[in-house]
Amino acid sequence: MTTPVALITGCSSGIGRALAETMRDAGYQVWACARKPADLASLQAAGLRALALDVNDAQAIARALAELHQEAGRLDVLVNNAGYGAMGPLLDAGAAGMRQQFETNVFSLVELTRACFTLLRASQGLVVNIGSVSGVLVTPFAGAYCASKAAVTALSDALRMELAPFAIDVMEVQPGAIASRFGNTASQQASEVLREDSPWWPLREAVQARANASQQDATPTEAFARQLLAAIQRKNRPLRVRIGKGSRALPLLAALLPKRLLMRVLQRRFALDKRLS
Repeated sequence: MTTPVALITGCSSGIGRALAETMRDAGYQVWACARKPADLASLQAAGLRALALDVNDAQAIARALAELHQEAGRLDVLVNNAGYGAMGPLLDAGAAGMRQQFETNVFSLVELTRACFTLLRASQGLVVNIGSVSGVLVTPFAGAYCASKAAVTALSDALRMELAPFAIDVMEVQPGAIASRFGNTASQQASEVLREDSPWWPLREAVQARANASQQDATPTEAFARQLLAAIQRKNRPLRVRIGKGSRALPLLAALLPKRLLMRVLQRRFALDKRLS
């Protein structure tokens, strides 16, 4: 039997790294993508096919796919995992912050899937898009991130229908709290966005609380990876998978609570229930 090939973006740590190692152990030839040389060396040492890839660089995507095509000649599973969480008040980051968030979390997903289409079509493969429950339950101080993940949901639904005639499946994953460096990165990014002259400066502790919320009692990445692989290998794959703490409860709250009540709860949680002078 031909060894199945998987391409996974964002493998320097967290979900991407754990999934790459789990799929390697399950018999996949895993092409694990990262940007930094140190991360690529670590992936290579772990027995993975390390692939240099900046998902925001069109030329890098072209080079990576040429290498994949030449050496592997097939692609069975594409996992669009690369992304980050832009935290802070929406008006502080402005349109520039939104563009950067969407470039990585949304536009690169479409471009990489587009580049992989020929190989996926030949293998009747699977596209796995890593979204988030934050695309379902929108919170303050994470508006750009929530919007980008809501876009992943919409794009996954559209791609699923458009790729069906080519026997390519699309699965969206909506993780809850998963243990990773996500919180640290988000916290650092929030500190860079929120400055002393911001109207929201008095709420800086609440902004940091939102940046770190995903790491509270978080599900280990290894457990996440095992559950996701089980879904990938199912004969009748689910269209959407929710894994991790809060991944089911939070969307349920968003669906059942009246909008105004939910808004008041979230405002209170992030210190937005009082007037700022």
